[in-house]
Amino acid sequence: MIETRDGARIPLHTTGSGPDLVVVHGGGVTIDIYRRLAARLADRFTVHLYNRRGRADAPPRSVPYSMQEDIDDLATVLAHTGAVNVLGHSGGAVVALEAARLQVPMERLAVYDVPMQVDDLFPVDWLPGARAAAQAGDTARALALTGAGLNTQSAAGRLPVGMQVAITRMFLRTPIGRMMGDLVAMTLDESASIDEHGGPASRWAVVTAEVLLMCGAKGPPYYPKIHRALAAAIPRARTLEIPGSQHDGLARANPRIVEPFAEFFAGR
Repeated sequence: MIETRDGARIPLHTTGSGPDLVVVHGGGVTIDIYRRLAARLADRFTVHLYNRRGRADAPPRSVPYSMQEDIDDLATVLAHTGAVNVLGHSGGAVVALEAARLQVPMERLAVYDVPMQVDDLFPVDWLPGARAAAQAGDTARALALTGAGLNTQSAAGRLPVGMQVAITRMFLRTPIGRMMGDLVAMTLDESASIDEHGGPASRWAVVTAEVLLMCGAKGPPYYPKIHRALAAAIPRARTLEIPGSQHDGLARANPRIVEPFAEFFAGR
């Protein structure tokens, strides 16, 4: 259990042995979907998972949402564990990269699909409609609009909205669907905050950590563009695109994704 700067207590879930590695999970999920990833890294690293505020066993988050709270919590987890290696996914990757920009101590930072608002490359035109649906209590419509807005490569996103909503209602009956539905308002708040924290790629030129920007070749096409722009600005950054992988690739923890991360954190 870790006590944060504001007195909240965050449970830490740790497995494995070796150099310490902190995982920062994505927006619409909890650490549960990263258990496979942690298990596949545990023979080489001490992997630390923690739920970001407002999820599962984490304390409530502040209202209105502030990304700075997430950044402060990550800094506290790093100080407690002594970790200098950070792995972030999706919205959690934004938190980790913003922490690095603000000089939270870390030596190696790897991200998978970081939706940073760099040079207006991250799409947000879907966001007002999704937020309106969430505020009206229409979770299925909010999640459908979010999925279509973010997964611009998906054929399902080009279906009539009514069909998307019907499909989403079925998805909400699954365990992961229920989780994402319960967290959709948080996802939308974080998406708005990501947009507000955007700017030119040069904004991240102050990052001193070594950075690996990884994405899946079958995921949304804006991720490679965002990653290339960031890699051009961050002094010690490089990109890697994984064939056949999608946005959920990190949770699936296929060896073709896990091994490059392991090599990166091992300094190779």
